[in-house]
Amino acid sequence: MKLHIKNGRVIDPANGIDAVQDLFIVDGKIAAVGSAPQDFTADRSIDASGLVVAPGLVDLSARLREPGYEYKATLESELQAAMQGGVTSLVCPPDTDPVLDEPGLVEMLKHRARMLDQANVHPLGALTVGLKGQALTEMAELTEAGCIGFAQAEEPILDTTVLLRAMQYAKTFEYTVWLRPQDAHIGRGGVAHAGPLASRLGLSGVSVMSETIALHTIFELMRATGARVHLCRISSAAGLDLIRAAKKEGLNVTVDVGVHHLHMTDADIGFFDSNARLTPPLRSQRDRDAIRAALTDGTVDAICSDHTPVDDDEKLLPFGEASPGATGLELLLALTLKWAQDQHTDADAALALAIGKITCNAARIAGLPAGTLSVGAAADVVLFDPAARWMVDGRALASQGKHTPFLGYELAGQVRATVVRGRVAYQR
Repeated sequence: MKLHIKNGRVIDPANGIDAVQDLFIVDGKIAAVGSAPQDFTADRSIDASGLVVAPGLVDLSARLREPGYEYKATLESELQAAMQGGVTSLVCPPDTDPVLDEPGLVEMLKHRARMLDQANVHPLGALTVGLKGQALTEMAELTEAGCIGFAQAEEPILDTTVLLRAMQYAKTFEYTVWLRPQDAHIGRGGVAHAGPLASRLGLSGVSVMSETIALHTIFELMRATGARVHLCRISSAAGLDLIRAAKKEGLNVTVDVGVHHLHMTDADIGFFDSNARLTPPLRSQRDRDAIRAALTDGTVDAICSDHTPVDDDEKLLPFGEASPGATGLELLLALTLKWAQDQHTDADAALALAIGKITCNAARIAGLPAGTLSVGAAADVVLFDPAARWMVDGRALASQGKHTPFLGYELAGQVRATVVRGRVAYQR
């Protein structure tokens, strides 16, 4: 299959490209950017006039709900959502049922994803057996099965010695440990940011201390072991200050934030809107503004969708009883573009900055050969109209999870086509 994408504005932050150029794809790989390779005759052409042509998006946190939670979502529905969102590579946490702590489960998930032939699925293995925080998993075997790192998902490790041993083992084999910093006790059972609003609404709070205490512990263990750690979905200004200092010190740490936390605050809970029940909780305006600034100055490396589909039975409940989570795969591009446009007066610089945070930066964190249009790279490409405006309507979302705090919002930036390994997998 030879594909010619012509007249599009090619933006590839990994290679510093931002120009109206043609893209040539042969046998699932990027063959050339700009001039056609020798003896190239296209089997199919796509006119991308007025569109941005960028590397396929890389999402660092997308729960696909298989195995075990098929009533919330299926691989078919969520990979279709990824295609509609322009996401061609996604990392899935290990908190399935059963937990991804055995090679056979990982191989089954990878096989199912390959059979569907859509987005590239990269599982994280469980750091401890059953995510119980006691016995370490067989990390070498899980890596052979296809895991790109190891995580505890939303289950903090109670015994710090276990986390120390896990980081020592990971360092030995140069595995990356993915952690969401949260203290096992402070804020346990909380449903909203601990602040005046939660007090007024009578909701149990999750203090910022839950994040900062865990960060202090993680950084001490990193100093002792030299392990490489990726911090997932940081939510507070105080946490970002600690991370900034750790990076300055030279610790091998990378950071992502959830796309919802770029725009919303605890005030968006409104009158107990369970769509705004997220983990970590939406924080104060000061925290949100700090996240936006930290993304711009490079303290935060990447943005993820934190895609967590939840069914009606678990979401349409009183706020404190509702399951946390929101759909995000189809909103990742538009919400990232909105953040960059809010931060930059220069529209061109904003586009390149936004695309970098959800392509090459995310791919580098995950250790994936993705997020780039380099010659010879896999031809994972997204074509989108940055000016096209669309309404977030649950009925129009491909994801089985229809719940998001952005329902009814009008966003700019719509995917027109998604190419995976040289094949047009989705076209609007």
